[in-house]
Amino acid sequence: MFLMFLLCSGLIWFINNLSESYISNTTFDLNFTNVPDSLMLVNASKKEVDVKVQASGFQFLSFNVKSREVKLDLSAANQENGNYFIPQSVYRKQIDKQLRSMTLLEIDRDTLFFEFTQVRAKKVPVNSRVNITLSQNYILDGPLKIEPSMVTIRGPKTSIDTINSVNTLQLNFPEETSNFAHKVELFKNPELQNTTYSTKSVFIYGKVARFSEKLIDVPVRVINLPSGYEIRTFPDVVSVLCRAKLDNLKNLDSTDFEVVADYNSIKDNTTKIITLELLKRPESLHSADLNENQVEFILKRQ
Repeated sequence: MFLMFLLCSGLIWFINNLSESYISNTTFDLNFTNVPDSLMLVNASKKEVDVKVQASGFQFLSFNVKSREVKLDLSAANQENGNYFIPQSVYRKQIDKQLRSMTLLEIDRDTLFFEFTQVRAKKVPVNSRVNITLSQNYILDGPLKIEPSMVTIRGPKTSIDTINSVNTLQLNFPEETSNFAHKVELFKNPELQNTTYSTKSVFIYGKVARFSEKLIDVPVRVINLPSGYEIRTFPDVVSVLCRAKLDNLKNLDSTDFEVVADYNSIKDNTTKIITLELLKRPESLHSADLNENQVEFILKRQ
């Protein structure tokens, strides 16, 4: 019973003391807000201010467990001869409003000065540096998509003029077997400290499908043959290995392709081999490769 009464009396004493008014010195960190769109804050003469406040013990107890930070509205800054500043009377009012039930007794008397730089903004494309590795027998069904594909960069003119695009971080995503959406952060050069991006990350989207293979026999056509000559290649038909979704392979025909041998590519008159090139292929294919890159030939005068 004695301990119970001691605890209760101690609690009552503690509450009574917290309800009384106290005066204390403290320091506020300054959080600068509302920087004009055409300017970027480079430096401030102070990033914290010393104050003396009066409040109840309850308020001080709550105050000590919270971040000691106040906002300073830079749209209230004055400009004179290219210098930006906020007098003590102005930022005192701003801080006083944020203290609510506390009473601001004293505050630094220094005028706050700010250094700004003119900024520019422009939109630039995003380049993906993501490496997507698909599982066996899977292909990308169309190109990768980046959202957003353009970002707005803001910063000093000397920095902005050198940037024509931004890159994602280099990441690897192996063994993909289904449609995916990966969130990837943008790479920012550490030297561009005064440059900001409208977003810190983008999404990389891709569609994945199973693929099949099919061989298509395509005749070889010789181009740039000198007049008065005829040529015969061995073989005169070559195979093209096609990879695509099964639906895209079903209706393939040799007329969908064009394989040529350019006679002008022959540099040595003694050679009997000519190089082949696949000039035409359906866009629906994921890939199309010649099984043979060269053929032999016989040249005859007509």
